[in-house]
Amino acid sequence: MGYRKAEEILPIEIIELIQQYVDGENIYIPRKPAHRQAWGAGTHIKQELLLRNQQIYKDYLAGSKTSELACKYYLSKKSIQRILRKMGE
Repeated sequence: MGYRKAEEILPIEIIELIQQYVDGENIYIPRKPAHRQAWGAGTHIKQELLLRNQQIYKDYLAGSKTSELACKYYLSKKSIQRILRKMGE
């Protein structure tokens, strides 16, 4: 997400109104609810994480310990436990 200059897109009246509340600071203007996308919608990260988690679960079923899995996948033991609990449901 890049920044855009307010002067290029907003009328001066709007800028002056905003300046009454926030003068010279960066603010975030959220998208309208109808335009929001779910997390990961623009990438393949959800699928990649699902595949990783499935592999973690397979490794666990094959006898790997949570501490070994944490080292192998660069995650905390708590994260591994959370993944195993979710995959086992």
